[in-house]
Amino acid sequence: MKTYKHLTEEQAEHFLQHGYIVVHDAFPQESREKAAAWTDFACERLGIDRKDPTTWPKSRIHMPYWNYVPWREFAPKAWDIASELVGGADRMQADCSLGDGFIVNFADGADRPWQPPSAQSPGWHKDGDFFLHFLDSPEQALLSLVLWSDIEPRGGGTFGAGDSVPVVSRLLAQHPEGLEPKDIDAKTMIQECHEFVEFTGKMGDIILLHPYILHASSQNHSGTPRFLTNPALHLLEPMNFNRPNPDDFSLVEQAVLRGLGVERLDFQPTSPRRQLEPERKRIQRMMLEEEKARIEEKARIGAPA
Repeated sequence: MKTYKHLTEEQAEHFLQHGYIVVHDAFPQESREKAAAWTDFACERLGIDRKDPTTWPKSRIHMPYWNYVPWREFAPKAWDIASELVGGADRMQADCSLGDGFIVNFADGADRPWQPPSAQSPGWHKDGDFFLHFLDSPEQALLSLVLWSDIEPRGGGTFGAGDSVPVVSRLLAQHPEGLEPKDIDAKTMIQECHEFVEFTGKMGDIILLHPYILHASSQNHSGTPRFLTNPALHLLEPMNFNRPNPDDFSLVEQAVLRGLGVERLDFQPTSPRRQLEPERKRIQRMMLEEEKARIEEKARIGAPA
């Protein structure tokens, strides 16, 4: 078996079998302090008191970004492990970043009885609303769940389907012309899955996921807002499932090949790659302007006469 500097053999095999690994305590102390400051500022941006539910705007909200920091600086341990998952840091875009575009789950579904993850859970999807999807797409080397607050069980943790990588791989292999996000039918694909997990953890943990993991949001019964981001890491070039030396396949590529039941595949897209402009971006531009106006008004009111 190939040896790794930052990954253990158990982690590598867990990623191949289940599509994810958890990096505990991925934030060094300086990053933890910045994370606390950013989540405090996020409450100012929203004009809320995180301890007062009467001030919370929605059950769940996806905020725009104000700040970005490089992965390798903010969470170096997670960056090193991610690099090994994709076959080396030289295969990833060096400017991959983390930021404060928080997905805040205030109390989504708190008015309904708790439902554990299953194929019947609502909202299953494959990430990537901004590009045409191919089996080898470079736009998502890995997905991640970055925990900016503690997430206890039933506290709004993301649901994942650990056995969905083969299902998604088969779909994309059947469509070398590419699929638009709206044509990826996760609701149907999730019916083929049986391995479900509720991702929980402590502030500073980062869960690294295969880009073909289907996942969904969950109810938050904790009474505490949950702060999460899910940035993707990006490849410099498309994945390669036909490398001359099999030792050069990344763990991400190996998981796809294993899911397809083949040792290698000469995959060739039959349509041009292209980027898309998701509606999410337009909404977040509007939200950003609202947040800026709120902060400016607060500063004006608080300024000395």
